[in-house]
Amino acid sequence: MPEQTTQRPLIKDRQLAQDDWIRHDEESVPANTPALVRLDVWLSAEDRSSIAPWLPSDTELDGDTVAALKEAPLIAVDFPKFTDGRGYSLARVLRERHGYTGEIRAVGDVLIDQLFWMSRCGINAFSLREDQIVEDALNSLNIFSRHYQVSVDNPEPMFLRRQREAREAAKAEVALA
Repeated sequence: MPEQTTQRPLIKDRQLAQDDWIRHDEESVPANTPALVRLDVWLSAEDRSSIAPWLPSDTELDGDTVAALKEAPLIAVDFPKFTDGRGYSLARVLRERHGYTGEIRAVGDVLIDQLFWMSRCGINAFSLREDQIVEDALNSLNIFSRHYQVSVDNPEPMFLRRQREAREAAKAEVALA
């Protein structure tokens, strides 16, 4: 299979971005272009300066793989179909358990309906399916203003937030009196 260039819209850090990376599914490393390559190809590459791994949704993270992934300029997590939610868990494990701070990009069957929930799991870049409307996708990232559940993007539970806000409001009232 030849290199795949993409016209897929990319949202990174909640704004439209230029995608300089191509997805390359072959067992070789492409020359002179930033490429997302299979995890096994990335792990065996001598020079990883212009490549980044894409992880299938069923990837099992062992200690050696996690240690290597910390060097990756970005990690692409594949969503092979809309109904496959394993990539959510993979992203959350990378962020929370393994402390990965770089770009985690959702690739594959990425739809607007998923973006808000993906972002709560630590995904900060989205390679949208070609038929998705970018403006709607950007708006979907802000669809909810409050969250009851803890997540990567907000680890404080709602009841603690409410208690903190009530204390702050009480202090503000005392200061005005």
